[in-house]
Amino acid sequence: MADEGKIPKGRVRRSAKLGSTLGVQATRYAGTRAAAVARSEEGAKEHLEARHLETARKMVATLGQMKGAAMKLGQLASFIDTELLPPEYAEIYHDELAKLRTSAPPMPWEKVRNVLDEEYDGEPLDELFAKIEPLAFAAASIGQVHRGTLTNGREVAVKIQYPGVAEALEADLQNMGVIVRLAKALAPGLDAKAVASELRERVLEELDYEYEAQNQRAFSRAYRGHPFIYVPDVLTRLSRRRVLVTEYVDGMGFEEVKELDHEERSRFGEIVYRFCFGSIYHLQHFNADAHPGNYILMPDGRVAFLDFGMTKRLDPEQIELEQRAIDAASRQDSDALRQALNDLGFIKNPSKLDADRLMEHVMVVGGWYLEDREIEISPRRVMKVIESTSDPRSEYYSLMRRESLPADELMGRRMETGVLAVLAQLRAKRNWHRIMREWVYADEPATELGEEEWAYFESRGQTRVPGFSGRPA
Repeated sequence: MADEGKIPKGRVRRSAKLGSTLGVQATRYAGTRAAAVARSEEGAKEHLEARHLETARKMVATLGQMKGAAMKLGQLASFIDTELLPPEYAEIYHDELAKLRTSAPPMPWEKVRNVLDEEYDGEPLDELFAKIEPLAFAAASIGQVHRGTLTNGREVAVKIQYPGVAEALEADLQNMGVIVRLAKALAPGLDAKAVASELRERVLEELDYEYEAQNQRAFSRAYRGHPFIYVPDVLTRLSRRRVLVTEYVDGMGFEEVKELDHEERSRFGEIVYRFCFGSIYHLQHFNADAHPGNYILMPDGRVAFLDFGMTKRLDPEQIELEQRAIDAASRQDSDALRQALNDLGFIKNPSKLDADRLMEHVMVVGGWYLEDREIEISPRRVMKVIESTSDPRSEYYSLMRRESLPADELMGRRMETGVLAVLAQLRAKRNWHRIMREWVYADEPATELGEEEWAYFESRGQTRVPGFSGRPA
């Protein structure tokens, strides 16, 4: 019997494991569809549903055991509604894959305990911690989190990197063909090669928890005392390259938040939007991993943001270029938009692109925050955005072939799509454009949360955002 606490390593072994799972389940699914022809309509539906549930659970188990890059794709598919299956079965997969966000199969305590001993280089654990719960309360792609208590009674979250995950990731990165096939199986509308390339960059940076600790400290300082955004403190003294110790935060997870009433979900969505996009303009620094497993609704109404393994800093010049593009699109000035996107590096030969057609494409992708009206974000809108930016079947495909994605914009676009997907799961409704105007033109706050936020930043000496200083003509 395979060791359930051991991550499969090696390119061939990981390829075989993933390929076997997908192949076996596809064969069983085809057999079930054929058998359904001879069944009653009701019986066929029940049998197909059971088969889909079995397939989803098998996929989650396989990805959870493999960890690394393969598991990240399962996490991605859990919050972006895909066309993997007919609509009547999509929810089954969504519910099961969602478990990869916060409750993937954990490794046994004995395995991760060895990592602690190695990282603390012989320092007795009982002198550093009064207690660490052996059972992980969250498990993700490269590490799992245990609840702990310090000797002074302070509760902490101890994130421990899986032993062997670095080798597993190396195997995945050497065999991106497997990841590409999995991406296509989970989300046909995504550009699988672009996803694989992004994963390569992301997972290697995430292996260094000291880098993540540095990022989290920066955000924690910037939002200390904020009325509705909270970033837990890092305990630098106890953090190492493969161990990250932070303040423990309790509250409601994303799946529970989705069960709240519509206005509460919309408020939560607005906070996510203000944190993810607003950090660009307030801090010139943003978290590129807009992952719903990283959000906790605290009892006092604040939202805690976790996991800062992938962030990006921007200089004021790039921020101003972004603001100019948003300004041009908001005003429906096609020529100005084409020039702004050329300045950003999205377009190499602007004279060869139809400016009006380009405007249409941009409004499909970013219309949710460029149109001046209340918009409830739906899963259909997410899939339309993904289709219009990556699918050869899209009506904008010929236009896309002349566009490019500059390296400096890669993480920003990933964050934008992730936030949109989160808002769609919440069915959040706001005038997202009016909130965006607070950052682009320093307009008056558009919501009550905006009033609280601007009062907070003004109290810290920031009266307007850097960059674009003009207003629409």
